[in-house]
Amino acid sequence: MKLTRIILLLAACSLKLAAYSQDLHFSQFFNSPLSTNPANTGFIPDGDYRLGVNYRNQWSAIMAVPYKTMSAFGDFQLMKTADEDSPKGWLGLGGLILRDVAGSGNLTSTKIYGSIAYHQPIGYKSLVSVGFNTGWVNKQINTSNLKFPDQFDGKFFDNKLPTSAVLSSTNISYLDMQVGMNYAYFPSGNIYINGGYSLHHVNKPHESFFSSNDASNRVPRRHIAFLNSIFKLNDQWLVNPNAYFTMQAKSNQVNIGMNAHYNLSGDGEQILIAGLYYRSKDAFIPLIGLGYKDLTFTFTYDATVSTLKNYNNTRGAFEFSLIKQGVFNQYAGNKKQSMCPTLRQY
Repeated sequence: MKLTRIILLLAACSLKLAAYSQDLHFSQFFNSPLSTNPANTGFIPDGDYRLGVNYRNQWSAIMAVPYKTMSAFGDFQLMKTADEDSPKGWLGLGGLILRDVAGSGNLTSTKIYGSIAYHQPIGYKSLVSVGFNTGWVNKQINTSNLKFPDQFDGKFFDNKLPTSAVLSSTNISYLDMQVGMNYAYFPSGNIYINGGYSLHHVNKPHESFFSSNDASNRVPRRHIAFLNSIFKLNDQWLVNPNAYFTMQAKSNQVNIGMNAHYNLSGDGEQILIAGLYYRSKDAFIPLIGLGYKDLTFTFTYDATVSTLKNYNNTRGAFEFSLIKQGVFNQYAGNKKQSMCPTLRQY
């Protein structure tokens, strides 16, 4: 029993160290557009503005204090004309707040970003977008609940014992920047394909609770690429396969899967959503959701398939998102409301 506890503690410590070096993530990457790519700012095929919240609870099966990740975002289109016969470019403006609380040390990250993007149609069947964001990042840690290797007395960890691990600060802040670009192709009202690439932490900010300022204490750049498509099969069904790849330092992650939308009401005002995703070497992620008018609620559950399943009984994480998309009153009824396949009857 004692050995098992030590193994679990070491596993938790290794996961905690990984959390220090890697960015937060959402299984529902497609429902967190501004954290995926700043070029998504103002790219809203179904409307003129978008508001959303995301929540993720991870490792509650093995951690006394699970990791919790929350976000809120909003973006809108600016200078978008209603003339479909002469497509012109437009701007997207948005903001994003991210908050992450990790483990018993209460490592708390707060990130606030402002983003801007420009979207330029190429003819009537494609679109190119470029964008960037910049923001303020703050990280705090509570050391009172942390235990260090030199506090192990051979049987237990005693945080009353002195430790050589002395932090120069428990509260740090820095500036962070991201850039990205997207391409969208919509040859007909039934087919839509888009993909993008973004580079995060362009400025490689210094991040450390210690005084050292060497290269190892700088946030490594993160690469994110995604591919998304929508196919309208008929007035009842849409299928939405997509893929996501991210790489940071020596870690990488691949998510791939599909969700389907079923028209419950006939006019597209009520939608049932279901799907399945797979995160490489880590988890299967079933999805279920409901769309009602301009609101969409989506729930996912990470079922662990890695060796961690021996400790968490496949209970990895749960996550939900709530997104509202709408149109401005002055545009209502004067323009096409969607550039991609939709079940709505406009």
